[in-house]
Amino acid sequence: MLAQEYLRRILKARVYDVAQETPLDYAVHLSEKLDNKVLLKREDLQPVFSFKLRGAYNRMVHLTAEEKARGVITASAGNHAQGVALAASRLKCRAVICMPITAPSVKVEAVKRFGGKYVEVVQEGRSFTESADCAARLQRERNLVFVHPFNDPDVIAGQGTIAMEILHQYQPSDGDQIDAVFCAIGGGGLISGIATYIKSLYPGIQVIGVQTKDSCAMKKSIDAGHPVDLSQVGLFSDGTAVKAVGDETFRVCSEYVDDIVLVDSDEVCAAIKDIFDDTRSIVEPAGALGVAGAKAWARHNNITGKTLVAINSGANMNFERLRFVTERAAMGEEKEAMYAVTIPEERGSYRKFCHLIGDRAVTEFNYRISDKHVAQIFVGIQTKSPGDADNLLSLFTKAGLKSLNLTHDELTKLHIRHMVGGKSPLAVNERLFRFEFPEYPGALLRFLTTMNPDWNISLFHYRNNGSDYGRVLVGIQVPPEDDERFHKFLEKLGYPYVDESQNPVYKLFL
Repeated sequence: MLAQEYLRRILKARVYDVAQETPLDYAVHLSEKLDNKVLLKREDLQPVFSFKLRGAYNRMVHLTAEEKARGVITASAGNHAQGVALAASRLKCRAVICMPITAPSVKVEAVKRFGGKYVEVVQEGRSFTESADCAARLQRERNLVFVHPFNDPDVIAGQGTIAMEILHQYQPSDGDQIDAVFCAIGGGGLISGIATYIKSLYPGIQVIGVQTKDSCAMKKSIDAGHPVDLSQVGLFSDGTAVKAVGDETFRVCSEYVDDIVLVDSDEVCAAIKDIFDDTRSIVEPAGALGVAGAKAWARHNNITGKTLVAINSGANMNFERLRFVTERAAMGEEKEAMYAVTIPEERGSYRKFCHLIGDRAVTEFNYRISDKHVAQIFVGIQTKSPGDADNLLSLFTKAGLKSLNLTHDELTKLHIRHMVGGKSPLAVNERLFRFEFPEYPGALLRFLTTMNPDWNISLFHYRNNGSDYGRVLVGIQVPPEDDERFHKFLEKLGYPYVDESQNPVYKLFL
Protein backbone atom coordinates (compact mmCIF):
# COMPACT_ATOMS: atom_id res chain seq x y z
CA MET A 1 0.00 0.00 0.00
CA LEU A 2 1.37 3.42 -0.99
CA ALA A 3 1.81 6.30 1.44
CA GLN A 4 -0.89 8.28 -0.36
CA GLU A 5 -3.39 5.49 0.29
CA TYR A 6 -2.44 5.51 3.98
CA LEU A 7 -2.88 9.29 3.97
CA ARG A 8 -6.41 8.84 2.65
CA ARG A 9 -7.19 6.17 5.25
CA ILE A 10 -5.82 8.30 8.09
CA LEU A 11 -7.91 11.29 7.06
CA LYS A 12 -11.03 9.09 7.03
CA ALA A 13 -10.16 7.11 10.19
CA ARG A 14 -12.93 6.64 12.77
CA VAL A 15 -11.14 7.17 16.07
CA TYR A 16 -12.83 10.09 17.80
CA ASP A 17 -15.85 8.07 18.93
CA VAL A 18 -13.52 6.80 21.67
CA ALA A 19 -10.22 8.72 21.42
CA GLN A 20 -9.37 12.28 22.38
CA GLU A 21 -7.15 14.78 20.60
CA THR A 22 -4.32 14.78 23.12
CA PRO A 23 -2.18 17.83 23.95
CA LEU A 24 1.21 18.59 22.43
CA ASP A 25 2.98 19.97 25.50
CA TYR A 26 6.19 21.97 25.65
CA ALA A 27 8.65 20.22 28.01
CA VAL A 28 10.43 23.06 29.80
CA HIS A 29 13.01 21.08 31.75
CA LEU A 30 13.81 18.63 28.97
CA SER A 31 14.21 21.48 26.50
CA GLU A 32 16.68 23.23 28.79
CA LYS A 33 18.57 19.99 29.46
CA LEU A 34 18.93 19.07 25.77
CA ASP A 35 19.25 22.62 24.40
CA ASN A 36 16.46 21.73 21.96
CA LYS A 37 12.75 22.50 21.90
CA VAL A 38 11.11 19.27 23.11
CA LEU A 39 7.38 18.69 22.68
CA LEU A 40 5.52 15.77 24.27
CA LYS A 41 2.54 14.23 22.49
CA ARG A 42 0.46 13.14 25.47
CA GLU A 43 -1.10 9.85 24.41
CA ASP A 44 -0.80 8.80 28.05
CA LEU A 45 -3.90 10.98 28.62
CA GLN A 46 -6.21 8.84 26.47
CA PRO A 47 -9.17 7.15 28.24
CA VAL A 48 -7.22 3.87 28.23
CA PHE A 49 -3.93 5.69 29.02
CA SER A 50 -2.44 4.62 25.68
CA PHE A 51 -2.65 5.41 21.95
CA LYS A 52 -3.75 1.86 21.13
CA LEU A 53 -7.49 2.53 21.21
CA ARG A 54 -7.12 4.54 17.98
CA GLY A 55 -6.08 1.62 15.81
CA ALA A 56 -8.21 -0.96 17.60
CA TYR A 57 -11.42 1.02 17.22
CA ASN A 58 -10.69 2.02 13.63
CA ARG A 59 -10.25 -1.67 12.72
CA MET A 60 -13.34 -2.87 14.56
CA VAL A 61 -15.65 -0.12 13.31
CA HIS A 62 -14.96 -1.47 9.80
CA LEU A 63 -16.17 -5.00 10.66
CA THR A 64 -18.96 -6.29 8.47
CA ALA A 65 -22.23 -7.33 10.11
CA GLU A 66 -21.25 -10.98 9.59
CA GLU A 67 -17.79 -10.47 11.16
CA LYS A 68 -19.27 -8.60 14.10
CA ALA A 69 -21.70 -11.46 14.73
CA ARG A 70 -18.82 -13.97 14.78
CA GLY A 71 -16.83 -11.93 17.29
CA VAL A 72 -13.17 -10.94 17.35
CA ILE A 73 -9.97 -12.14 18.93
CA THR A 74 -6.62 -10.47 19.49
CA ALA A 75 -3.29 -10.90 21.23
CA SER A 76 -1.72 -8.09 23.20
CA ALA A 77 0.75 -7.27 25.97
CA GLY A 78 -1.91 -4.97 27.39
CA ASN A 79 -2.50 -1.65 25.69
CA HIS A 80 -3.98 -2.94 22.42
CA ALA A 81 -6.07 -5.27 24.55
CA GLN A 82 -7.59 -2.30 26.36
CA GLY A 83 -8.38 -0.63 23.05
CA VAL A 84 -10.10 -3.75 21.73
CA ALA A 85 -11.99 -4.15 25.01
CA LEU A 86 -13.29 -0.57 24.88
CA ALA A 87 -14.22 -0.94 21.20
CA ALA A 88 -16.00 -4.24 21.90
CA SER A 89 -18.05 -2.60 24.63
CA ARG A 90 -18.96 0.41 22.47
CA LEU A 91 -19.80 -1.70 19.41
CA LYS A 92 -21.44 -4.50 21.45
CA CYS A 93 -19.17 -7.08 19.86
CA ARG A 94 -17.88 -10.22 21.60
CA ALA A 95 -14.08 -10.25 21.99
CA VAL A 96 -11.54 -12.82 23.19
CA ILE A 97 -8.27 -11.23 24.28
CA CYS A 98 -5.08 -13.29 24.71
CA MET A 99 -2.47 -11.70 26.97
CA PRO A 100 0.92 -12.97 28.16
CA ILE A 101 1.23 -13.96 31.79
CA THR A 102 3.87 -11.20 32.08
CA ALA A 103 1.30 -8.48 31.34
CA PRO A 104 1.05 -6.00 34.24
CA SER A 105 -1.97 -6.62 36.44
CA VAL A 106 -3.03 -3.00 35.95
CA LYS A 107 -3.48 -3.76 32.23
CA VAL A 108 -5.27 -7.06 32.75
CA GLU A 109 -7.77 -5.54 35.18
CA ALA A 110 -8.32 -2.57 32.87
CA VAL A 111 -9.15 -4.89 29.97
CA LYS A 112 -11.79 -6.62 32.06
CA ARG A 113 -13.18 -3.28 33.24
CA PHE A 114 -13.35 -1.67 29.78
CA GLY A 115 -14.80 -4.75 28.09
CA GLY A 116 -17.23 -5.87 30.76
CA LYS A 117 -19.54 -8.68 29.66
CA TYR A 118 -18.31 -8.52 26.05
CA VAL A 119 -14.72 -9.59 26.79
CA GLU A 120 -13.07 -12.89 27.71
CA VAL A 121 -9.40 -12.66 28.82
CA VAL A 122 -7.09 -15.64 28.22
CA GLN A 123 -3.57 -15.37 29.70
CA GLU A 124 -1.02 -17.64 28.03
CA GLY A 125 2.65 -17.34 27.04
CA ARG A 126 5.52 -15.19 28.29
CA SER A 127 5.68 -12.77 25.34
CA PHE A 128 3.39 -11.21 22.77
CA THR A 129 4.45 -13.78 20.16
CA GLU A 130 3.47 -16.69 22.41
CA SER A 131 0.12 -15.03 23.15
CA ALA A 132 -0.36 -14.54 19.41
CA ASP A 133 0.12 -18.29 18.91
CA CYS A 134 -2.63 -18.86 21.48
CA ALA A 135 -4.90 -16.39 19.67
CA ALA A 136 -4.28 -18.09 16.31
CA ARG A 137 -5.29 -21.44 17.78
CA LEU A 138 -8.48 -20.07 19.37
CA GLN A 139 -9.33 -18.16 16.19
CA ARG A 140 -9.39 -21.41 14.22
CA GLU A 141 -11.30 -23.29 16.89
CA ARG A 142 -13.99 -20.62 17.36
CA ASN A 143 -14.10 -19.05 13.88
CA LEU A 144 -13.33 -15.55 15.21
CA VAL A 145 -12.04 -12.48 13.34
CA PHE A 146 -8.45 -11.59 14.27
CA VAL A 147 -7.78 -7.93 15.13
CA HIS A 148 -4.03 -7.58 14.71
CA PRO A 149 -2.32 -5.16 17.12
CA PHE A 150 -0.06 -3.67 14.44
CA ASN A 151 0.11 -5.50 11.09
CA ASP A 152 -3.20 -4.23 9.68
CA PRO A 153 -3.84 -1.18 7.43
CA ASP A 154 -6.86 0.00 9.45
CA VAL A 155 -4.90 -0.28 12.70
CA ILE A 156 -1.96 1.57 11.16
CA ALA A 157 -4.29 4.29 9.85
CA GLY A 158 -5.86 4.70 13.28
CA GLN A 159 -2.46 5.22 14.89
CA GLY A 160 -1.54 7.65 12.10
CA THR A 161 -4.14 10.13 13.36
CA ILE A 162 -1.55 11.07 16.00
CA ALA A 163 0.64 12.55 13.26
CA MET A 164 -2.36 14.39 11.84
CA GLU A 165 -2.92 16.00 15.25
CA ILE A 166 0.76 16.90 15.71
CA LEU A 167 0.94 18.75 12.40
CA HIS A 168 -2.36 20.48 13.15
CA GLN A 169 -1.37 21.48 16.69
CA TYR A 170 2.14 22.78 16.07
CA GLN A 171 2.04 26.23 14.53
CA PRO A 172 5.70 27.08 13.89
CA SER A 173 7.13 30.54 13.56
CA ASP A 174 9.22 31.34 10.49
CA GLY A 175 12.08 28.88 10.19
CA ASP A 176 10.93 26.90 13.23
CA GLN A 177 9.62 23.65 11.78
CA ILE A 178 9.48 20.27 13.47
CA ASP A 179 12.81 18.58 12.82
CA ALA A 180 12.22 15.06 14.14
CA VAL A 181 9.51 12.88 15.67
CA PHE A 182 10.53 10.06 18.05
CA CYS A 183 8.30 7.06 18.41
CA ALA A 184 8.46 3.72 20.24
CA ILE A 185 8.55 0.59 18.08
CA GLY A 186 7.27 -2.82 19.12
CA GLY A 187 5.59 -4.40 16.13
CA GLY A 188 5.70 -1.12 14.22
CA GLY A 189 2.04 -0.11 13.86
CA LEU A 190 2.37 3.27 15.58
CA ILE A 191 5.43 4.46 13.71
CA SER A 192 4.07 3.12 10.39
CA GLY A 193 1.00 5.33 10.69
CA ILE A 194 3.00 8.35 11.82
CA ALA A 195 5.70 7.93 9.17
CA THR A 196 3.36 7.52 6.20
CA TYR A 197 1.33 10.60 7.15
CA ILE A 198 4.32 12.85 7.86
CA LYS A 199 6.35 11.74 4.85
CA SER A 200 3.36 12.30 2.55
CA LEU A 201 3.09 15.96 3.60
CA TYR A 202 6.47 16.98 5.06
CA PRO A 203 9.18 14.61 3.83
CA GLY A 204 11.87 16.78 5.44
CA ILE A 205 10.71 15.88 8.97
CA GLN A 206 12.72 12.94 10.28
CA VAL A 207 10.74 10.05 11.75
CA ILE A 208 12.93 8.13 14.18
CA GLY A 209 11.99 4.89 15.92
CA VAL A 210 13.15 3.88 19.38
CA GLN A 211 13.60 0.36 20.71
CA THR A 212 15.26 -1.22 23.71
CA LYS A 213 18.53 -3.02 23.02
CA ASP A 214 17.05 -6.35 24.12
CA SER A 215 13.80 -6.03 22.09
CA CYS A 216 14.82 -4.65 18.72
CA ALA A 217 13.18 -6.93 16.16
CA MET A 218 12.46 -4.06 13.75
CA LYS A 219 16.01 -2.70 13.87
CA LYS A 220 17.48 -6.15 13.22
CA SER A 221 14.96 -6.83 10.47
CA ILE A 222 15.75 -3.61 8.62
CA ASP A 223 19.49 -4.23 9.00
CA ALA A 224 19.03 -7.76 7.60
CA GLY A 225 16.74 -6.65 4.77
CA HIS A 226 13.98 -9.06 5.79
CA PRO A 227 11.84 -9.75 8.89
CA VAL A 228 13.88 -11.41 11.64
CA ASP A 229 12.45 -13.43 14.52
CA LEU A 230 14.13 -12.94 17.90
CA SER A 231 14.61 -16.02 20.08
CA GLN A 232 14.27 -13.91 23.24
CA VAL A 233 13.07 -10.41 24.07
CA GLY A 234 13.64 -8.23 27.12
CA LEU A 235 10.52 -7.79 29.19
CA PHE A 236 11.17 -4.48 30.95
CA SER A 237 9.43 -2.51 28.20
CA ASP A 238 6.54 -4.96 28.02
CA GLY A 239 4.58 -2.79 25.60
CA THR A 240 7.25 -3.27 22.93
CA ALA A 241 8.31 -6.86 23.78
CA VAL A 242 7.73 -8.28 20.29
CA LYS A 243 9.76 -11.17 18.87
CA ALA A 244 8.61 -10.73 15.26
CA VAL A 245 7.40 -7.66 13.34
CA GLY A 246 4.68 -7.76 10.69
CA ASP A 247 5.37 -7.95 6.97
CA GLU A 248 3.42 -4.73 6.30
CA THR A 249 4.96 -2.74 9.17
CA PHE A 250 8.39 -3.98 8.10
CA ARG A 251 7.76 -2.76 4.56
CA VAL A 252 6.52 0.65 5.71
CA CYS A 253 9.33 1.16 8.24
CA SER A 254 11.97 0.11 5.72
CA GLU A 255 10.72 2.77 3.30
CA TYR A 256 9.65 5.68 5.49
CA VAL A 257 11.46 5.53 8.86
CA ASP A 258 14.72 7.49 8.83
CA ASP A 259 16.51 5.81 11.72
CA ILE A 260 16.06 3.58 14.76
CA VAL A 261 17.75 4.45 18.06
CA LEU A 262 18.46 1.76 20.67
CA VAL A 263 18.39 2.53 24.40
CA ASP A 264 18.87 0.46 27.56
CA SER A 265 16.68 0.08 30.64
CA ASP A 266 18.60 2.72 32.60
CA GLU A 267 18.01 5.30 29.87
CA VAL A 268 14.31 4.43 29.84
CA CYS A 269 14.10 4.87 33.62
CA ALA A 270 15.82 8.26 33.32
CA ALA A 271 13.30 9.24 30.63
CA ILE A 272 10.40 8.29 32.92
CA LYS A 273 11.85 10.67 35.50
CA ASP A 274 12.34 13.42 32.90
CA ILE A 275 8.69 13.17 31.89
CA PHE A 276 7.64 13.25 35.54
CA ASP A 277 9.76 16.36 36.16
CA ASP A 278 7.99 18.17 33.31
CA THR A 279 4.44 16.86 33.63
CA ARG A 280 4.11 15.28 37.11
CA SER A 281 2.83 12.22 35.25
CA ILE A 282 4.31 8.73 35.32
CA VAL A 283 4.47 6.81 32.04
CA GLU A 284 5.25 3.15 31.48
CA PRO A 285 8.64 2.09 30.03
CA ALA A 286 7.31 1.81 26.45
CA GLY A 287 5.65 5.19 26.93
CA ALA A 288 9.02 6.79 27.72
CA LEU A 289 10.89 5.36 24.73
CA GLY A 290 10.24 8.45 22.61
CA VAL A 291 11.91 10.72 25.15
CA ALA A 292 14.74 8.25 25.77
CA GLY A 293 15.39 8.09 22.04
CA ALA A 294 15.30 11.86 21.60
CA LYS A 295 17.85 12.28 24.38
CA ALA A 296 20.16 9.59 23.00
CA TRP A 297 19.90 10.88 19.41
CA ALA A 298 20.56 14.50 20.40
CA ARG A 299 23.49 13.52 22.61
CA HIS A 300 25.17 11.13 20.16
CA ASN A 301 24.83 13.52 17.22
CA ASN A 302 25.53 16.75 19.14
CA ILE A 303 22.15 18.15 18.06
CA THR A 304 21.07 21.53 19.47
CA GLY A 305 18.56 24.21 18.55
CA LYS A 306 16.10 21.80 16.91
CA THR A 307 12.41 21.07 17.51
CA LEU A 308 11.88 17.48 18.61
CA VAL A 309 8.56 15.72 19.22
CA ALA A 310 8.44 12.63 21.47
CA ILE A 311 5.35 10.43 21.66
CA ASN A 312 4.36 9.61 25.26
CA SER A 313 2.65 6.45 24.09
CA GLY A 314 1.29 4.97 27.33
CA ALA A 315 1.07 5.08 31.11
CA ASN A 316 -0.10 1.61 32.14
CA MET A 317 2.46 0.54 34.73
CA ASN A 318 2.12 -1.26 38.04
CA PHE A 319 2.84 1.11 40.93
CA GLU A 320 5.21 -1.41 42.54
CA ARG A 321 7.50 -1.14 39.53
CA LEU A 322 8.51 2.38 40.50
CA ARG A 323 11.09 1.03 42.94
CA PHE A 324 13.11 -0.39 40.06
CA VAL A 325 12.65 2.80 38.02
CA THR A 326 13.89 5.07 40.82
CA GLU A 327 16.89 2.81 41.51
CA ARG A 328 18.03 2.91 37.89
CA ALA A 329 17.10 6.46 36.84
CA ALA A 330 20.22 8.06 38.35
CA MET A 331 22.48 5.70 36.41
CA GLY A 332 20.53 6.37 33.23
CA GLU A 333 21.16 10.08 33.77
CA GLU A 334 24.83 9.34 34.58
CA LYS A 335 24.38 10.92 38.02
CA GLU A 336 25.56 7.82 39.87
CA ALA A 337 28.41 5.42 39.25
CA MET A 338 29.31 2.13 40.92
CA TYR A 339 32.78 0.72 41.45
CA ALA A 340 34.69 -2.22 42.82
CA VAL A 341 37.78 -0.82 44.54
CA THR A 342 40.63 -2.69 46.23
CA ILE A 343 41.92 -0.89 49.34
CA PRO A 344 44.39 -2.01 52.04
CA GLU A 345 42.85 -4.14 54.80
CA GLU A 346 43.91 -1.81 57.61
CA ARG A 347 42.36 0.69 59.99
CA GLY A 348 41.64 4.09 58.49
CA SER A 349 41.47 2.86 54.88
CA TYR A 350 37.82 3.76 54.42
CA ARG A 351 38.40 7.24 55.88
CA LYS A 352 41.29 7.81 53.46
CA PHE A 353 39.10 6.61 50.60
CA CYS A 354 36.38 9.11 51.54
CA HIS A 355 38.95 11.91 51.60
CA LEU A 356 40.05 10.81 48.14
CA ILE A 357 36.61 11.19 46.54
CA GLY A 358 36.17 14.65 48.08
CA ASP A 359 32.72 16.20 48.31
CA ARG A 360 31.02 13.57 46.16
CA ALA A 361 28.26 11.79 48.07
CA VAL A 362 28.53 8.04 48.68
CA THR A 363 25.19 6.44 47.79
CA GLU A 364 26.04 2.94 49.02
CA PHE A 365 28.97 1.07 50.48
CA ASN A 366 29.33 -2.70 50.92
CA TYR A 367 32.23 -4.55 52.51
CA ARG A 368 32.92 -7.96 54.08
CA ILE A 369 36.31 -9.02 55.43
CA SER A 370 37.73 -11.84 53.31
CA ASP A 371 41.52 -11.34 53.17
CA LYS A 372 44.27 -10.33 55.61
CA HIS A 373 45.91 -7.83 53.30
CA VAL A 374 43.34 -6.25 50.95
CA ALA A 375 39.66 -5.37 51.11
CA GLN A 376 37.28 -5.47 48.15
CA ILE A 377 34.71 -2.71 48.55
CA PHE A 378 31.61 -2.04 46.53
CA VAL A 379 30.77 1.65 46.40
CA GLY A 380 28.17 3.86 44.72
CA ILE A 381 29.12 7.51 44.21
CA GLN A 382 27.13 10.49 42.98
CA THR A 383 28.78 11.96 39.90
CA LYS A 384 28.84 15.60 38.89
CA SER A 385 28.73 15.19 35.10
CA PRO A 386 28.63 12.43 32.44
CA GLY A 387 32.44 12.29 32.30
CA ASP A 388 32.91 12.27 36.06
CA ALA A 389 32.73 8.46 36.28
CA ASP A 390 35.93 8.20 34.21
CA ASN A 391 37.51 10.97 36.28
CA LEU A 392 36.97 8.89 39.40
CA LEU A 393 38.64 5.87 37.79
CA SER A 394 41.68 8.02 37.00
CA LEU A 395 41.65 9.31 40.58
CA PHE A 396 41.70 5.78 41.98
CA THR A 397 44.52 4.75 39.64
CA LYS A 398 46.66 7.74 40.63
CA ALA A 399 46.13 6.79 44.28
CA GLY A 400 47.42 3.29 43.56
CA LEU A 401 44.02 1.61 43.95
CA LYS A 402 42.79 -1.09 41.60
CA SER A 403 39.23 -0.39 40.49
CA LEU A 404 36.48 -1.42 38.08
CA ASN A 405 33.61 0.74 36.82
CA LEU A 406 30.50 -1.41 37.33
CA THR A 407 27.88 1.18 36.35
CA HIS A 408 26.85 -0.69 33.21
CA ASP A 409 27.20 -4.21 34.59
CA GLU A 410 23.78 -5.88 34.93
CA LEU A 411 25.00 -8.52 37.40
CA THR A 412 26.11 -5.73 39.70
CA LYS A 413 22.97 -3.62 39.41
CA LEU A 414 20.53 -6.49 39.80
CA HIS A 415 22.26 -8.59 42.43
CA ILE A 416 25.77 -7.80 43.69
CA ARG A 417 24.84 -4.45 45.23
CA HIS A 418 22.38 -6.32 47.49
CA MET A 419 24.51 -9.30 48.50
CA VAL A 420 28.23 -8.56 48.96
CA GLY A 421 29.39 -11.26 51.37
CA GLY A 422 32.78 -12.70 50.49
CA LYS A 423 33.98 -15.93 48.92
CA SER A 424 33.18 -19.43 50.20
CA PRO A 425 35.84 -22.18 50.20
CA LEU A 426 33.00 -24.71 49.86
CA ALA A 427 31.84 -23.45 46.46
CA VAL A 428 33.89 -25.94 44.42
CA ASN A 429 33.12 -26.09 40.67
CA GLU A 430 30.62 -23.26 41.07
CA ARG A 431 29.12 -21.61 38.00
CA LEU A 432 27.06 -18.44 38.18
CA PHE A 433 23.93 -17.71 36.14
CA ARG A 434 21.32 -14.95 35.92
CA PHE A 435 17.81 -16.12 35.06
CA GLU A 436 14.59 -14.26 34.24
CA PHE A 437 11.09 -15.60 34.70
CA PRO A 438 7.60 -14.06 34.46
CA GLU A 439 6.52 -12.73 37.84
CA TYR A 440 3.22 -14.07 39.18
CA PRO A 441 2.09 -15.77 42.42
CA GLY A 442 4.04 -19.01 42.76
CA ALA A 443 6.55 -18.14 40.01
CA LEU A 444 9.60 -18.42 42.28
CA LEU A 445 8.51 -21.82 43.57
CA ARG A 446 7.92 -23.01 40.00
CA PHE A 447 11.42 -21.84 39.05
CA LEU A 448 12.97 -23.70 41.99
CA THR A 449 11.16 -26.93 41.13
CA THR A 450 12.63 -26.86 37.62
CA MET A 451 16.20 -26.95 38.97
CA ASN A 452 17.83 -30.36 38.62
CA PRO A 453 18.62 -31.96 42.03
CA ASP A 454 21.72 -33.63 40.53
CA TRP A 455 23.64 -30.37 40.99
CA ASN A 456 23.94 -28.47 44.26
CA ILE A 457 22.79 -24.84 44.50
CA SER A 458 25.62 -22.99 46.25
CA LEU A 459 24.32 -19.41 45.90
CA PHE A 460 20.86 -17.94 45.45
CA HIS A 461 19.62 -14.35 45.31
CA TYR A 462 16.13 -13.18 44.42
CA ARG A 463 14.59 -9.76 45.00
CA ASN A 464 11.03 -8.82 44.13
CA ASN A 465 11.20 -5.23 42.91
CA GLY A 466 7.66 -4.90 41.63
CA SER A 467 8.56 -5.76 38.05
CA ASP A 468 6.61 -8.02 35.71
CA TYR A 469 9.44 -10.52 35.63
CA GLY A 470 11.65 -11.95 38.36
CA ARG A 471 15.41 -11.96 38.33
CA VAL A 472 17.35 -14.60 40.17
CA LEU A 473 21.08 -15.22 40.56
CA VAL A 474 22.05 -18.86 41.05
CA GLY A 475 25.37 -20.51 41.81
CA ILE A 476 25.38 -24.16 40.73
CA GLN A 477 28.17 -26.66 41.45
CA VAL A 478 28.81 -28.62 38.26
CA PRO A 479 31.71 -31.11 38.04
CA PRO A 480 33.65 -30.88 34.73
CA GLU A 481 32.47 -34.32 33.64
CA ASP A 482 28.83 -33.10 33.78
CA ASP A 483 29.44 -30.16 31.46
CA GLU A 484 27.62 -31.47 28.37
CA ARG A 485 24.64 -32.78 30.35
CA PHE A 486 24.39 -29.49 32.26
CA HIS A 487 24.27 -27.38 29.09
CA LYS A 488 21.49 -29.57 27.70
CA PHE A 489 19.60 -29.02 30.95
CA LEU A 490 19.97 -25.23 30.60
CA GLU A 491 18.60 -25.25 27.06
CA LYS A 492 15.59 -27.33 28.10
CA LEU A 493 14.90 -25.16 31.14
CA GLY A 494 13.00 -22.59 29.08
CA TYR A 495 14.13 -19.48 30.95
CA PRO A 496 16.35 -16.74 29.49
CA TYR A 497 19.75 -16.87 31.18
CA VAL A 498 23.19 -15.27 31.17
CA ASP A 499 26.36 -17.10 32.22
CA GLU A 500 28.20 -14.77 34.64
CA SER A 501 30.90 -17.24 35.67
CA GLN A 502 33.68 -15.15 34.09
CA ASN A 503 32.40 -11.77 35.28
CA PRO A 504 35.20 -10.00 37.24
CA VAL A 505 32.76 -8.71 39.86
CA TYR A 506 31.79 -12.31 40.69
CA LYS A 507 35.39 -13.19 41.31
CA LEU A 508 35.86 -10.09 43.50
CA PHE A 509 32.82 -10.29 45.76
CA LEU A 510 31.30 -13.77 45.66
